[in-house]
Parts: sequence; C-alpha cells; structure tokens
Amino acid sequence: MALEDKNIINHPDLQTLPVISRLSTIIRFVLRKWWLFAVIGIFAGILGVWYASSKKPEYKSHLTFALDDGDNTSVGSFLNLASQFGLNIGSSGKSIFAGDNILEIMKSRRMIESVLLSIDTFNNKPYTLIEYYLNKSAKRKQNSKIKDIHFPVNQARSTFSYQQDSLLYKIYQEFSNKNIVAQRPDRKLSIYEVSVSSMDEKFTKDFTDRIVAATDNFYTEIRTKKAKETLDVLEERVAAMKVNLNSSIMGRATVQDVNINPAFSEAQVPVQKQQTNIQVYGAAYGELFKNLELARFQYLNQIPLMQVIDRADYPMEKIKSGKLKMAILFSLFAGSIALFIMGMIDIFSNKN
Repeated sequence: MALEDKNIINHPDLQTLPVISRLSTIIRFVLRKWWLFAVIGIFAGILGVWYASSKKPEYKSHLTFALDDGDNTSVGSFLNLASQFGLNIGSSGKSIFAGDNILEIMKSRRMIESVLLSIDTFNNKPYTLIEYYLNKSAKRKQNSKIKDIHFPVNQARSTFSYQQDSLLYKIYQEFSNKNIVAQRPDRKLSIYEVSVSSMDEKFTKDFTDRIVAATDNFYTEIRTKKAKETLDVLEERVAAMKVNLNSSIMGRATVQDVNINPAFSEAQVPVQKQQTNIQVYGAAYGELFKNLELARFQYLNQIPLMQVIDRADYPMEKIKSGKLKMAILFSLFAGSIALFIMGMIDIFSNKN
C-alpha cells in the first residue's frame, strides 16, 4: 500500500475527528483504490451470476382452508335438559385442541414423518416421499454419509435402523423449520393458510395435500375421542341390556308354558321373577337408549369441519434467485470483506 494511503488510514488525528470526517477519509481511501475494489466486485459478481444459474428453483404451494370446531352451543342445551332428568354423558366445554392448535399439529413430528413415509408414484415408479426427496434434492451427492441410507416402499417403520431414524428426524426438522409455513393470516377469521416449498413441483403438491389430509384425520380423532369412547360404551351397554330384556321375555313365556295349571301359588313364583326382570331391564334399557341418542348427537356435533378453500393446484409458484440480485449481493459482500481485510492489515503493520 502506498505511503500516502497509509497516512490517510492511520492519520494521528483520525480517532478524534467527527464521525462524518472519518467516513469521508475512508471514502477517499476507497476512491484511490477504486480499481482494486472494481476487480473484486466484478469477480464476485460473476460468482453471483454463476451461483444463481446453478441453483435449482424451488416450487411453493399455497392452500387455504376454513375450520369449524363443531357446534357446542346446541349440545350444551341438550345436555342441560338431559341433566334435569338425571342423565350425564359428559361436558360440552371447549376442547383444548380447538383453534390454532391445528397449526402446531400440522408441523408436528408425527404428521410430517407419516407423510414422508407415505407412498406415491413418481415417473411411473413407487417411492416413499422421503426417498424421492433425498434423490431429487441431491442430498446423497452432497453428503456421503447418507449415500447408502434408503427408505424402501415396503419396509415397516418398526424395523428402521438407527441411521434411518436419525436421517428421518433430520428431514423432519428441515421441513418443520423451513419448508412448511402454517399460519392464520387474520385472527378475526377461522381461515388458515399452508405453504410448502421444495425442489419438485409434483412433490410439493403431493406433500401439501397429504399433510392437510393427515392433520384433518388426526384433528378429528382427538377432538371426538372422548365423545366416541362414551358412544362406544353406551352402544355396548344398550346391546347387552336388550339381550337381557329379550331373554327375560322368553324366560317368562317358557315358564308359563311349563306351568299349565297356574292355580298353585308356587307355580306363579318363576313367572313373577321373570316379570320383575322384564320391568328392571326394560327401565334400564329405556334410560340407556336415551343416553345413547344424546351421546350420538354430541359426537356428531363435535366432529370438526375442515373445508379447503383454495387447493394447491398447478402451476406452483416458482422461486428462483435473480442473477442481477445475486451479482449485487456477492459484490457488496466481497467489497466489505476486502475493506475489512485491508484495514486489519494496516492495523497490524503499524503495530509492527
């Protein structure tokens, strides 16, 4: 570096000058070395253009859906009416799984891994989605450690090796943190938006459709699980009680047929026992049947409705880095690094 340039950078009064004066001094130094920064900028710009040209484009899907968590108001009125008659089939309070929890479910490990391990056809050949993703994204070429790790179509999840589990978890984290965006744009509306990005247009569409469908099924399951369990128990009890009632009716008829002469009091005892059983079982059957109908109504009303508004249809949004943009960014970055290095060299050279 020329002596004059060093004097500009290491001026004894530079540290005491106002900020504007320091900046003007540095700018004068940069102008004196414009040819060097120009060469660095041009070279970095060429690298930026090459990077933009070689980078594969990404495809981004957009899907919106409306969510209705179920009508608990009408269920509550029926449960209040039922409680007046001594019936109790659960609470109509709001579920902890309602609302925005569906967004976290959609980005959960369970949902993403289930979709990654699902099977679809690409180029007339069946693949698990994660196998196709690893091939298409060239991750196996970039990382030799995963070159021999595969996810065949017919392999059971319980037979995965430690390496398979580790790679599956890594891809899950990549999708959860970068490739999937699930949000509620307007807090006043029950409309949700899902976006998925990947390097393949068909993969993007398939993954989007499958993650929404898997979330819908699981969300419906957990929202209605308690009501479904109550309904199943009541259906079993009603069926068993009906069997007991029919058995008592048949038993009474049999006893009456055997005791042809009902004049003796002892002959009436079996008939009276069966008659008592019929009354007890009949009353219990009637109450259980009413509980069953209310439980069935509660279950149907708690089923959430996820209605897709805009599907992730072709063509997908194509995202590709602009050559001019990358050239400018690379040039600015390289120029900043060059200025920093030259400054550090001056500092250390003055100390020596």
